[in-house]
Amino acid sequence: MSYSVAVRALCEFTAKEGDLDLRFTPAPTAAEGMAGHSTVVSRRAAGYIAELPLTGNYPGLQVSGRADGYDPAQNLLEEIKTHRGDVARIPHNHRLLHWAQAKVYGWLLCDMQGLQEIDLAVVYFNVISQKETVFRETFTAEDLRIFFEQLCARFVAWAEQESAHRNERDASLERLRFPYPSFRKGQRQLAEAVYRAARDGEHLLAQATTGIGKTLATLFPQLKAFPGQQLDRLFFLTAKTPGRRLALDALANLRAQENDMPLRVLEHVARDKACAHPDKVCHGESCPLAKGFYDRLPAARSTALQQRWLTHEILREIALAHQVCPYYLSQELCRWSDVVVGDYNYYFDINALLHGLTQLNGWRVTLLVDEAHNLIDRARGMYSAELDQAAFNAMRKLAPAKLKPALERVSRHWYQLHRDQEEPYQIQPALPDLFIVALQKAVGAITDHLTDQPEGNQAALLQFYLAAMLFCRLAEAYGPHSLFDISLHPPIGPHSLSTLCLRNIVPAPFIAPRFAAAHSCTLFSATLSPGHYHADLLGLAEDTQWLEVESPFRAEQLQVHAIRNLSTRYQHREASLASVTRLMAQQFREQPGNYLAFFSSYAYLQQALEHLQTEHPDIPVWAQSRSMAESERQAFLDRFSTHSRGIGFAVLGGAFGEGIDLPGKRLIGAFIATLGLPQVNPINEEVKARMQQMFGNGYDYAYLYPGLQKVVQAAGRVIRTTEDSGVVYLLDDRFTRREVHQLLPNWWRVEHSLY
Repeated sequence: MSYSVAVRALCEFTAKEGDLDLRFTPAPTAAEGMAGHSTVVSRRAAGYIAELPLTGNYPGLQVSGRADGYDPAQNLLEEIKTHRGDVARIPHNHRLLHWAQAKVYGWLLCDMQGLQEIDLAVVYFNVISQKETVFRETFTAEDLRIFFEQLCARFVAWAEQESAHRNERDASLERLRFPYPSFRKGQRQLAEAVYRAARDGEHLLAQATTGIGKTLATLFPQLKAFPGQQLDRLFFLTAKTPGRRLALDALANLRAQENDMPLRVLEHVARDKACAHPDKVCHGESCPLAKGFYDRLPAARSTALQQRWLTHEILREIALAHQVCPYYLSQELCRWSDVVVGDYNYYFDINALLHGLTQLNGWRVTLLVDEAHNLIDRARGMYSAELDQAAFNAMRKLAPAKLKPALERVSRHWYQLHRDQEEPYQIQPALPDLFIVALQKAVGAITDHLTDQPEGNQAALLQFYLAAMLFCRLAEAYGPHSLFDISLHPPIGPHSLSTLCLRNIVPAPFIAPRFAAAHSCTLFSATLSPGHYHADLLGLAEDTQWLEVESPFRAEQLQVHAIRNLSTRYQHREASLASVTRLMAQQFREQPGNYLAFFSSYAYLQQALEHLQTEHPDIPVWAQSRSMAESERQAFLDRFSTHSRGIGFAVLGGAFGEGIDLPGKRLIGAFIATLGLPQVNPINEEVKARMQQMFGNGYDYAYLYPGLQKVVQAAGRVIRTTEDSGVVYLLDDRFTRREVHQLLPNWWRVEHSLY
């Protein structure tokens, strides 16, 4: 079998050496890099050949690329690299890589033109000073041939291994069978729809209630589609850790069919969770796992890929055994794993790793987006940016003197933005051009400073720099999908400080290209209704399929009561307390067991809790509090045992409103004292107005749909299996309205009750 590879890719895979070094140093932009190359070429003599195409062969491999420049008169081939700052600060392993590229191009030219020797030069061009630093050596063709063949031999051995792995993997996936004798109700329907989407290269929105085994019913057909569609990678993307665990459990179930199944599965976790030395900096002079990282990487990579099953814990063991950084080993293995399980941000964020690898390698990928109702808010956060004036002023006082003028200019324009603002929060009709220009100039000044002095800078300066760069980048993409708003810090007066926010409200323009880059994608959740709401805000194609999966649950399993004569609206909350707590106490006494009670805010929760404790002190209660630690959240859940009795109080949309599993007697009912509607405030009112302009349904998009999603998610904690039974009380007269009732699950039989 014959392979082909670009010179740069060949060298990056086979010729990297030395330390991992992640000290922040500003690099030239793409535009600066292209301009730098043009400047260098323009300085060369007549007859100089720029962008010289070169091709060569090694048994089983074709190598090709474009050399930056060749001067036939001097028999000199140049590799041009742009940089900022002192050339001496270019890391040693980067220089080795640059020389490797020059030497490969040198051999290709010698081979094509029959040269016996050639001069090679690596030219470093400083984009600020416009100065060239040239390192030049003479090489014989024989020495270059030996170097070239060493790299090619390593690459071909790896390519043959990867080709064999792919053939073995696809053959195994063709044999793959569903791991149970039969599908659950609704599971086959979902699996068939996912397979068709993967087969036909389409996108699918699938609403499927908890309990049918959505994770297995989506993973199985996606993997079955791999051989026929020649798919390269599957990315299973989750919002939270429990989603990763469910995916890994389902994949382990599938892999159990075959001894040492040849499917590489990687759990990729956040850097702060993977780091083995959080007290150290990511470079060889500080962290022992960064020193010599690239020297030890091949052996660690080989061991990991032989293992194939790479959970966070297993990968960490391998990394530490080979003395390499676990997180950056995991990043490397994203290139070679068949299935990557990780957070949404690794594909959808502005600098997403998995999307970048997909584009770079031209992969055919398929996506599974778990609990996809979370993606709207998560994506909004990815494409929003904030600047805090108090933090800026503190940083400015300690900033280097040469940055003072640029930062003072930002400060003057910042104060002018809110000088006449009297309200604590205000949405601006347009971006402030003068402020943005001042911010861009400050970013440029800090870039130059960090170029000259990359170490010893205060953390606050680097934090502001990164935040300001993101702010400027999002300002360039500003449109109807975003808001620019100013929040004043108390006390409010002529010299108030403020927070500036570029707030994304419709992620579609940013993440639609991410969906388009995938061969197919399935987004699934128990709450994706209505489909057009998610398709509009996420930028899914018009031909995206919509599926409501038949529920495995029977209406008889869940009693749902909507109370007609009770209002939990903000102005009625105090008056509602007696009715709400009396109903809760009555249900508890009629059917003792474990219940969850959901409220719209901590304040309302606390009022109801105190009222219940006063009027019904015999009923055991426990409550969610603000900023609970992981151990406190677990202690809250541990109160729900098969033998316990009581009512847990929680905030709707919080940690206990979704993603928790309390089957059987651990939870037999829920009280939901709110529609979950977002707070009426200037932000949400502006969102409503924008949604009305863009989609013609402003109130529903801004308030009703996101609120009812939280309600259905919370109610979904009660029935987890086909053997469960329970009760849900919807404590507000608005639940009896037709437009609200239509957004509740089809399998519910809602009784309108008086209390």
